[in-house]
Amino acid sequence: MAARLRFPWLRQVPLTRIVSLGFGLLVGVAVSLVLFMMVQANIQNTFSLLNDKAILIIQSMERQVRGYLDQMEEAVVALKVLFDEGQIDLGNKDDVLADLSAALAANSRITVLLITDAGGETYGVYKAPNGKLWPFKRASEVPGGIQHAMPETMPSSRPVWGPLVSNESGVFANVTVPIVRGGDPVAYLTAGTSMTSLGDAVRALDEGPDATTFIITGEGDLIVHSDQHLLLTGGSPEKQVPSPVLEFGDPVLSGIPTGEHFSTFQKAADLGIEVLGIEANGEEFILMRVPVTGYSKTPWMIGQYFRGTSVSREIRRLSGSAVVGFGAMVVAVLLAIWLGRRVSRPLRDIAEQAEHVGRLALDDVTPLPRSRVKEVDQVALAFNAMVIGLKAMNTYVPRSLFRKLMRLGIDRAAKAREAELTMLFSDIVGFTAVSEHMSAAETAELLNEHFALLVEAVESEGGTVDKFIGDGMLAFWGAPDARADHAVAAVRTSQRISHAVKSWNQQQTVAGRPAMHLRIGLHSGSVVVGNVGALDRWNYTIVGDAVNVCERLQSLGREVAPSDEVVILASEDTINRLPPGCACAPVGTHRLRGRTGDVEVWKLDADGDPELLRAASGQVAAE
Repeated sequence: MAARLRFPWLRQVPLTRIVSLGFGLLVGVAVSLVLFMMVQANIQNTFSLLNDKAILIIQSMERQVRGYLDQMEEAVVALKVLFDEGQIDLGNKDDVLADLSAALAANSRITVLLITDAGGETYGVYKAPNGKLWPFKRASEVPGGIQHAMPETMPSSRPVWGPLVSNESGVFANVTVPIVRGGDPVAYLTAGTSMTSLGDAVRALDEGPDATTFIITGEGDLIVHSDQHLLLTGGSPEKQVPSPVLEFGDPVLSGIPTGEHFSTFQKAADLGIEVLGIEANGEEFILMRVPVTGYSKTPWMIGQYFRGTSVSREIRRLSGSAVVGFGAMVVAVLLAIWLGRRVSRPLRDIAEQAEHVGRLALDDVTPLPRSRVKEVDQVALAFNAMVIGLKAMNTYVPRSLFRKLMRLGIDRAAKAREAELTMLFSDIVGFTAVSEHMSAAETAELLNEHFALLVEAVESEGGTVDKFIGDGMLAFWGAPDARADHAVAAVRTSQRISHAVKSWNQQQTVAGRPAMHLRIGLHSGSVVVGNVGALDRWNYTIVGDAVNVCERLQSLGREVAPSDEVVILASEDTINRLPPGCACAPVGTHRLRGRTGDVEVWKLDADGDPELLRAASGQVAAE
């Protein structure tokens, strides 16, 4: 900010401008050099490239057509398996129509699915051009009617393609498979596709205003023409597809029988691609075509033609010098490397710091520096503000709880549910009397030190701190991470707290400050755990009678062991979950305040070694 005020002429540059100008310069340099290079090419190399172009165009068209129609074959074969195995019951026509509707909706290339039963009755689903599905039980129920030609099939035959069918809705290619039960065909499944849809797929390969793609049947009918509204030779055709080639009105296609074969396209000819030179309306055209078999009795002919003048443009476009091309490549690469490093440096810094945030290691995050690039500067400011907010949030939300919820998924893990948990409730004995002789700052400092000991012990055993209530603390085990040893972990935590408090008391005594006595209650039971609250104020907590029992056990410590430095009382429900040999002693049956039944209470050894308990529980699990 100071730099901006001191040097007002240093304006922030938008990242989009840097990228657009930089890559625009890169493309401009590359295109200019390539255009200069193309002028120097020779005719022989150019025709070699034209051979490659012819092969690429025709093979791409063939792949497009075969891929389109082969997908229909795969679809009917998959449906045939369901019919043959009885997963689709032909006896229930409504269920069949529902299944066909689902299959038709999932396949964009199929226009109609038909079932022809043994009696010759036809029913199925038709997809209108607007995408609407028309289930019909009779062909007459569909606008325009549904017609199809049933080819000859055998029970074990592969999908069989029938002749093209024309009706009011257009021209359709259709493929049929028999539905076999007990080795005999009981019905026939037919899938049809509109040649308009296939034509759209083929037209996508049209190279622009100087090229035309087409498909001609073996009977000489034109079924796809990418320029059926305006021909390259000028004017409109006399008819629309489908139409016989000679009646359509395209002089280029009409001139195929008298076209001249190009000997320079031998490479394409070796692959079955025919390249012809055709004169029409005083212009020269180059036509490429290849037969496609397997979808009718006679092969289809797919191809493309374009103006002969494009050859000379191709010569100029493909000419050039290898030296200049190499120089252009070097310049482009160096420029791209420089620009990429320039732009990516601040993004790399952001990624490094974001990695710390992802691990919630907020103390390791270094604030991002300001930038003269506007967008990067905005990201840096937003990122730094986010880190500050996360640090502030971690002041009020336990970091261990936040990590668990993030790891398990907050929406799932924080949803309120009933679970078996073990709870720990602690309270400082006589804290009110102790704090009467302390200032507010001293009281807060004392509590902060005390709670730091407790939180460290809880988190070391994988527990979750629920809340601090005055000088007390509530923690639990078994959520959001489910664990079978939640009672053992809670007992180990209470022993760790006992050791930590006693060590802290020794330091307090040496410093001439009062020691602290602590009561701890442990109880295992069913509670509701998860988000509890309303509107935008939620708290991940536990609710239930078991929580009250835990607090009452802590309070009972003043009667059971009023003089102990640390007293740990546990309910029988918790003791029953511990491994044999746990250092504890019964203190009788007690009626806790607010409860109608009696509770069997046990006193745990506050000086017990938590590691011994860990070893004992591990041995039981192994057995």
